Amino acid sequence: MKAKELASTILNVFYVKYLLALALFAVWILFFDENNLMQHQQNRKELALLEEQVDFYKRKIDADKRKLYELQTNDANLEKFAREQFLMKKIDEDVFVIVEEN
Repeated sequence: MKAKELASTILNVFYVKYLLALALFAVWILFFDENNLMQHQQNRKELALLEEQVDFYKRKIDADKRKLYELQTNDANLEKFAREQFLMKKIDEDVFVIVEEN
């Protein structure tokens, strides 16, 4: 019986040592490592923000491509754009710019 108790005690000691080492490793990885849990959460938030920006810029690029196509294919749209954006006018016209003040 003594041999079984001794073997059981030795196994328990090794079990506790490995369990303690595993617990310390988990604590180190979760809180003290360079890529800890808080850093992981911050990276996820930043990734979500960057993905939103990517979607915004893709929509903006698509809208600009449509507008560019319209300007290149339709002279009436080109003239309207030039008049609105660059205040261009015909020779016999007067342009009045109205600026709203708050």
